[in-house]
Amino acid sequence: MITVKLFAVLRKLAGTDELKMDVPGGGTVKDVVAAIAVDHPEVGKLISERKVMLSLNQETAEDGMKVADGDELAVLPPFAGGSDAVSVDALVRVQEEPFDVNAEIELVKKASKGIGAVVTFLGIGRDHSKGKDIEGLTFEYYAGMAEKRLKQIREQAIRDYNLVECGIVHRFGDIQLGEDIVLINCASAHRPEAFEACRWCIDELKRITPIWKKEFTPEGEVWVEEHP
Repeated sequence: MITVKLFAVLRKLAGTDELKMDVPGGGTVKDVVAAIAVDHPEVGKLISERKVMLSLNQETAEDGMKVADGDELAVLPPFAGGSDAVSVDALVRVQEEPFDVNAEIELVKKASKGIGAVVTFLGIGRDHSKGKDIEGLTFEYYAGMAEKRLKQIREQAIRDYNLVECGIVHRFGDIQLGEDIVLINCASAHRPEAFEACRWCIDELKRITPIWKKEFTPEGEVWVEEHP
């Protein structure tokens, strides 16, 4: 038997501040979460969307951690005194104007005091590519679909890599050499997940997001088949 502790709004949703649950031998935190979702779907939804934090015996919990009789799993909503929750539309955007890297990192950090690492990928306009000098760049995108794809990438990264939060910003229009193009911030409790997720995000962005790059060279304009 393990104890699941609920606080603040979670206590209100479940109608109790404590659940007692039987977990089969070899059970994991993920198994407990699945069981919570059956009886308390609203709480389960918040957990699956990474809008709350989990702790096992007062240490940050991960899905694969084993649970045993007498363990205590706590489901923690955002802490008092923290900033207001940041919307997905603020975290995931396509925009023409430059972005502030530090400000974007701070947006992601607002998700939880349980964040222990933020790994960043920053794509920059360079002056040489595939043996050619580059004089300038421009980006075109499919409005609506591009944002949808980026949000899908964010959601899958959070789910598959156990992230706390993920932010993605991509620019369109004319880009000067040396200017920032795309920014990905992956936040997690521990650094390995953030590193892995960040690389996956940029590779997936290049693969599925309808954003196109045109390079201006001394020989003329070239549409590039892959993203930056």
